[in-house]
Amino acid sequence: MEAKATAKFVRVSSRKAKLVADAIRGKRVGEALSILQLTPNKAARVIEKVVLSAYANAENNHNMNTDVLYIDQIYANQGPTLKRYKAGPQGRAFPIKKRTSHITAVLKEQE
Repeated sequence: MEAKATAKFVRVSSRKAKLVADAIRGKRVGEALSILQLTPNKAARVIEKVVLSAYANAENNHNMNTDVLYIDQIYANQGPTLKRYKAGPQGRAFPIKKRTSHITAVLKEQE
């Protein structure tokens, strides 16, 4: 049995979010939340909310034992890119790409 939570269209690049996700993959939920609270990164705040949401789903929807939960899978896939333009010299336009990501966390019980 597994509990899952997803945050979509998060305004942080998937490349930066993957660095934080790699740090907590395979860890117990309590340990992972401690790591996320001490990580000075915008992606860490979002990933913390996703892990807490998956934890609540496990407790309330799936009646799982919350003492033995661990992060089985966590990934940050690339979402759509918002394309904006900034004025440049001599009438030119410079593109600005505001990247988004979809962050998913899957929790399982340890046997």
